[in-house]
Amino acid sequence: MDRRAFLKYSGALMGGLALAPLLRANSLLLEHFPQDAEGNRYAEGYVYEGDSRSENRRPDSRGIAGVCVSNGLQVVKTDRNGKWRLPVTEDTILFVIKPAGYSVPLGKDKLPQYFYIHKPKGSPASKYGGVAPTGELPSSIDFRLMPSKESKQFKMLMFGDPQPRDQAEVDYIAHDVIEQAARDAQLHKPAFGISLGDEMFDVLSLYDSLNGAIGTIGIPWYNTVGNHDMNYDSPDDTLATETFQRHFGPTYYSFNYGEVHFVVLDDVIYHGSKEGGYHGEIAKRQLEWLKNDLAMVPKSHLVFIAMHIPLLNVQNRQDLFRIIEDRPNTVSVSAHTHVQAHYFLAEKDGWNGREPHHHINNVTVCGSWWQGAPDERGIPHATMSDGAPNGYSIVEFNGSDYKVTFRAASRPEGEQMSIWLPEQVKRADTALTEVVVNVFAASTKSVVKMRVGDGEWRPMLNFEGQDPGYVKLKELETGPNPPPGRKLPRASMTKHLWKAPLPSRLPLGTHAVEVETTDMFGQTYLDRRLVRIV
Repeated sequence: MDRRAFLKYSGALMGGLALAPLLRANSLLLEHFPQDAEGNRYAEGYVYEGDSRSENRRPDSRGIAGVCVSNGLQVVKTDRNGKWRLPVTEDTILFVIKPAGYSVPLGKDKLPQYFYIHKPKGSPASKYGGVAPTGELPSSIDFRLMPSKESKQFKMLMFGDPQPRDQAEVDYIAHDVIEQAARDAQLHKPAFGISLGDEMFDVLSLYDSLNGAIGTIGIPWYNTVGNHDMNYDSPDDTLATETFQRHFGPTYYSFNYGEVHFVVLDDVIYHGSKEGGYHGEIAKRQLEWLKNDLAMVPKSHLVFIAMHIPLLNVQNRQDLFRIIEDRPNTVSVSAHTHVQAHYFLAEKDGWNGREPHHHINNVTVCGSWWQGAPDERGIPHATMSDGAPNGYSIVEFNGSDYKVTFRAASRPEGEQMSIWLPEQVKRADTALTEVVVNVFAASTKSVVKMRVGDGEWRPMLNFEGQDPGYVKLKELETGPNPPPGRKLPRASMTKHLWKAPLPSRLPLGTHAVEVETTDMFGQTYLDRRLVRIV
């Protein structure tokens, strides 16, 4: 096949640009094609081993073979010398997929530097500004990796929706969540952290301030794009994340740590400045990239997928399912809804895997958007509409196993539930009085039981409803003396509620009602509430 025929054939396969299967099989052939018949360019460079001091590749730098590099569609492995080669357009972000046993350089505020943005003309003008013109391609785009000890056992921190709308709310995040997360980081030694989108609440000029605060935790921090991270003056979705890219790089990417392959997806489609609005969907190009990405990942490894909009609200989730459902170990996480929930997706949801797919809708940092009465620090309590406090999660991995621990903001680590009871109950009414427990991060697989004093433990019944404590907070807002602060959202339905009646005819006096819960990960928590029997 001559050069012209080869280019015509490969262009027909992948729209004149992509050469995913051919790049691997014809790496030597591509050396002779720096530009194809349509004028598309190729970028090339090396993945090399360095240290925290060496910012540039030296003649004696050791190339690393078998490392994956991507242009957002194709994924290729470096050759024995660490060299890679990929096609680019005038709007391409090239990135290295961090292998296990290596770390990537960290930039300002501990943001991972694993990408190169190629936008020769820069981003179009916008309110918050995108990427400055990058000029012509360098002759070699090199990615530095540093050897790093990684165990199959490790932890990470996980934020949902920090979402500040002004500097005051960045300060709320700093004092209510980040200071505590930093203490947790000293105790738990997480390898890195990740935010699950809506890093901002439309005011994209606050990225630097928020990043600066999160950076003080002292660990690498990855980010996910959300619907409030969009440039709303963009005419369409293709240009809606230019400011996000300037700060964080690609909106979808992957990396490895231990025996886990982390995938970060962009599942927000912006309708453009004229129409406004958005919906949950994963673009076809991104799904093609994911196929190519996962082709390089052993089936035995856990695939941990982060996104912003929950899967049940993603229109083409079944396209994603078809890519991952043959893998024995997958889990996905999201934020966006400002409640906590666990979903076990099955055939009725479009999932055809052998076991249900676990999707976690994570707690949000800002809770109910910093609504509710302020505490003694002036920070709104921000209780979410499912009755759970704002906060974050600690995720622990052991090979392909994982467990998630909820951390309520500015509360002790063991505070995992609220118990609802009247202050006093008539003795004749005890058997008619229900104890209602909200286990903040529980799933339907949790086991919850209660006892009064030294009495027998009795199982509690899981049900879907509204948290009675939260309903009371909403009632106070309509009373004669409403509390200060922005009004809370309406109470939502939640499945992490349990109930059981008090024992009949308890003796007069004060009694301790104890509740014990064990979650799907085997973590057990105990709490109590006092009640007076009159």
